[in-house]
Amino acid sequence: MTPKDSRHLEMLTFGVEEEFVLVDPVSRFTVPRAPEVHQFAAARLGEQIAREFYSTQIELNTRPAKRAEDLRKDLVDCRRALTAAAAHSGCMLVASGTAVLTTKPFPITEGGRYEEIAERYPEATTDIESEASGCHVHVGELECDEAMALAGHLRPWLPVLQALVVNSPYAAGAFRRVASWRHHQQQAWPITGPTPVMPDTGYQALAEELVDSGLLIDRKMIYWYARPSEHQPTLEIRVADVNADVDMALLVAVLTRALAMVLLADARAGVPVPRTNELQIRGHHREAAALGLGGAWTDPLSGRSMTLSAGVEALVEQARPALEMLDELWLVERLLRRASGETGARRQRAVYRRRGRLEDVVDDLAAQTMRS
Repeated sequence: MTPKDSRHLEMLTFGVEEEFVLVDPVSRFTVPRAPEVHQFAAARLGEQIAREFYSTQIELNTRPAKRAEDLRKDLVDCRRALTAAAAHSGCMLVASGTAVLTTKPFPITEGGRYEEIAERYPEATTDIESEASGCHVHVGELECDEAMALAGHLRPWLPVLQALVVNSPYAAGAFRRVASWRHHQQQAWPITGPTPVMPDTGYQALAEELVDSGLLIDRKMIYWYARPSEHQPTLEIRVADVNADVDMALLVAVLTRALAMVLLADARAGVPVPRTNELQIRGHHREAAALGLGGAWTDPLSGRSMTLSAGVEALVEQARPALEMLDELWLVERLLRRASGETGARRQRAVYRRRGRLEDVVDDLAAQTMRS
């Protein structure tokens, strides 16, 4: 790995997609109010909000940003508008990787594609325990081949980002004995997991083969942890649970963008992708999902084994040239000090331990989401 000169780094824009569940304020179970919430919020947010697979969920999309403060403002404005729309529709907006309390069968959003997916892939859509909500970070503007090259360099680092924001220990009324149950549910999709390393022109051929073979309905169903977006020229990183604390979304976005800038310079300079073992990387993602920052990880540069908590320090050091170029190192250090290893999953469990009530967990999540 060669030393990075910030003059050789390209500043990438970045943005965030966040998914939320809609919850009844009395029962605290999810409710299918997305049509009403979408209609009320669209007057203010327009295309920045979208319907999700289930009508118990809603999604926000920030605009592409260059500065962290602009991204945070957009996140806060969108969350506030959605919170108000939810209240107007008689429900609460809740940011949790899985729904703490929910009822099956899950109501599928009307539309041919969603209904076809539900019919074709019941193990991932109707047989699961809970709705799942992620926080996806987009970086770039990047051509597809360059996005795939960047994904190859990013893949050993993504368990660290995942571990920072685990936020789904409870799902459908039960403690799942992991920090991120959302991660485990995502494994039911036919194409998910670490992005494969492939030749520059390999993505288009593989994507066409997956659809033509009938394994996938369309290319949007390629759910790698980092993938070229099918609707904008970005690389989409999909490992994070949505978090009630807006600054955790900001932190993971800032770190992702800075790391991507440094590793994109590597890719363009012809630095080889780190030698990684597929089973080992999947194991690191399982460690992140099970134990959060307490899980095990292997540094792709030194080959040393360490905790994912120590991996955060290694990732910040790797991303330092971009963080310094963007004047965001102070922000990352402040947010990490504030978090002090307190993931969303740990907070959910602490709230539950006080009185043993999952309703309290939902209320705390809703209050944090609204506090943005």
